Amino acid sequence: MLTKQELHNLAMNIAGKELEKQGFEFLAINSSLDVSPQFVCVDVKNSLCFVVVKPILYPDNPENYDKIWAETFKTYAKQKNATFLYAAVGLANASNYDQPITQNDDYIVNFKGFIEH
Repeated sequence: MLTKQELHNLAMNIAGKELEKQGFEFLAINSSLDVSPQFVCVDVKNSLCFVVVKPILYPDNPENYDKIWAETFKTYAKQKNATFLYAAVGLANASNYDQPITQNDDYIVNFKGFIEH
């Protein structure tokens, strides 16, 4: 079974590849659990962005998240003149959604992009 840290790293890899694809440049990366933001980067317009990544395991819906927490982090980002992007990365065992993901399992990703706050 993947640990919380391994699931977090998997979600960060998925979100990080999408950031690269969109032309973001990384200034700092922090993969520690419960430390936000995970990515500090600049977009193609050279605007500062804070990106928070959370792995969301099935059956939880990655589109449901703590909006009060998001508003609090948005306030922090604004104080630093940064945009806040939230990446909720849904993950499930491809063979059986109800089973945990292990090192040898294929997995399904439910990631519809970044939510800008």
